[in-house]
Amino acid sequence: MKATGIVRPIDSLGRIVLPIELRKNLNLETKDLLEIFLEDNSIVLKKYQKSCVFCKNENDLKEINGKHICKNCLFKMKEYAEL
Repeated sequence: MKATGIVRPIDSLGRIVLPIELRKNLNLETKDLLEIFLEDNSIVLKKYQKSCVFCKNENDLKEINGKHICKNCLFKMKEYAEL
């Protein structure tokens, strides 16, 4: 993990502000989505990237009931359903 030397307080609603330097460095724009992970005693923020719920592919995605599935996995599901 790379130290930045940046310290920010948590407000009364549990929010923190990401400094503009970090947002620019990571190409984060207003309304971008972030994923939140726990790793040991750390909170890790990662820019959200749509991906297939099965294989994590980021290309040729279809949204079904709020989940993203790639065409390849949809094809495999169709084959499985025909068994």
